[in-house]
Amino acid sequence: MADYHGFAMRDFQLDGVACKVVSPVQAAEGKPWVLRARFWGHEPQTDVALLNRGWHVLYADVGGLFGAPPAMARWDALFGHAVGSLGLSDKFAIEAMSRGGLPAVLYALHQPDRVFGLYLDAPVLDVRSWPGGYGASDQRAAEWSACLKVWGLEDGDAFTGSPLDRAWEFARLKIPTIIVAGDADIVVPIDENTRPFAARVLRRGGVVEVIEKPGVDHHPHSLKDPSRIVEFLVSAWDDRSDRR
Repeated sequence: MADYHGFAMRDFQLDGVACKVVSPVQAAEGKPWVLRARFWGHEPQTDVALLNRGWHVLYADVGGLFGAPPAMARWDALFGHAVGSLGLSDKFAIEAMSRGGLPAVLYALHQPDRVFGLYLDAPVLDVRSWPGGYGASDQRAAEWSACLKVWGLEDGDAFTGSPLDRAWEFARLKIPTIIVAGDADIVVPIDENTRPFAARVLRRGGVVEVIEKPGVDHHPHSLKDPSRIVEFLVSAWDDRSDRR
């Protein structure tokens, strides 16, 4: 066992994929948990606050997959382990920073009955924005090539599989979603990702709250005091049975 900010952490593998689970001192009723999509350990204040509330925090590496089907399969495997081997709830939340926004929203679309809430932070919601560089940000050549390869594309011109493209479909699920993003972000421009996604979701009756940080670029992620994020997720957990 390793230590994660005073909590016990176990590293393990599922089908060769690196995974982690951090356990609270005492699990909350129903054994809620959050899946950390990417960038394990970065700005951990939300993780720590949820652990203090009795939540588990889990992770399965989906790096380099850009939300493509192999990422969905890895999280399906983690879900099976969480519920079957760890005895955790069969509904969970996802915490996603930057490119983690891609698999987070796409997994909610893939398995909507499993996801009761999302926390997205400076999220990539359109691969053409990042890493494609079709808009205001520079193209990230290596990442863009990897993204096209994993999705089986020659180019991104006709791609309609990003969260932004599927925002109408996501809205119908009414999964509570909170987004934190800097309005000066030049890496993942807010006008190409958070704002149009939230507008489409809200227009179709979805549930999304956006916290814009004035003058903030891509970093730092999260909020110094994560209580607003934490309370949003706890409320989504408490209301999970009433959503549909």
